[in-house]
Amino acid sequence: MTTNNELPNEELKLLSQIGEAEGPWDIFRRLARENKLALISFIIILLFVLAAILAPVLTPYRFDEMDLANRLKAPSAEHLLGTDEGGRDILTRMLYGSRVSLLVGVVPTVLSMLLGALLGILAGYLGGWVDALLMRLADIMLAFPSMLLAMVIMYTLGDGLINIFLALTLVNWASVARIVRSETLKLRESEYVEAARSIGVRAFRVMLRHILPNCVPSLIVLFTLNIPSAILTESSLSFLGLGIQAPDASWGLMVNTGRQFLYTAPWMSLAPSAAIMAIVLAFNFLGDGLRDVLDPYMKNS
Repeated sequence: MTTNNELPNEELKLLSQIGEAEGPWDIFRRLARENKLALISFIIILLFVLAAILAPVLTPYRFDEMDLANRLKAPSAEHLLGTDEGGRDILTRMLYGSRVSLLVGVVPTVLSMLLGALLGILAGYLGGWVDALLMRLADIMLAFPSMLLAMVIMYTLGDGLINIFLALTLVNWASVARIVRSETLKLRESEYVEAARSIGVRAFRVMLRHILPNCVPSLIVLFTLNIPSAILTESSLSFLGLGIQAPDASWGLMVNTGRQFLYTAPWMSLAPSAAIMAIVLAFNFLGDGLRDVLDPYMKNS
């Protein structure tokens, strides 16, 4: 007869899976070997992150430093990307604006992933009225266009970085919950989950230790693909005047300001637009590469 002290060893024996799990370094090596475009995208993202962190070191100007004598100056050795209508250095504002874009890309995405993963696992594993309630709530959220819903939330709460975090989290959790629920419905019928339940492992522990880790590959891919969506949404909100407000720097705000001078000073809009395009494409290509590396069917093909 099995004693309580022997349960962990028996559990490990019953729940062991075939094959050794890949670590982050193994995944990165496979990514670098199999998808050069994803590797280049990762390097581009890393350069953006370093530029955001080292912004005070890379430029001698402040992002809100005005010089009306040099307003709307074309790119030169003194101002590599020119100046705006207030004489502020465009490159400096782009470097500081990258902090906003990366924060808005990462923080709400992490929060929506945590919330969506929690609700998705609960819905898929518990089923019944819990599943029906959570999924109908997700359906309601998905019924609204995400951009329109974010605009309504921002209009209600007001502008500001914290409110942007909250708006994007509320907009994006439902799609994550649906994906995690689908994964959970498949995993809860697997042999190792049945084995865990048969030896008395609590439902919370089964969800946390045996279902959630198997959802991680899908969540990683979803994470890299949701970041550019969040960046674009923030840029659109700032462009419409509902996001970051002057004198703070934001790529979307810079594009909105620059459109008034599109014919006389096109660098005001083109530079931040190019940055938005570059970071969004980089995250999308990285997400595609990670999907190919982490997809179990691709491993066996």
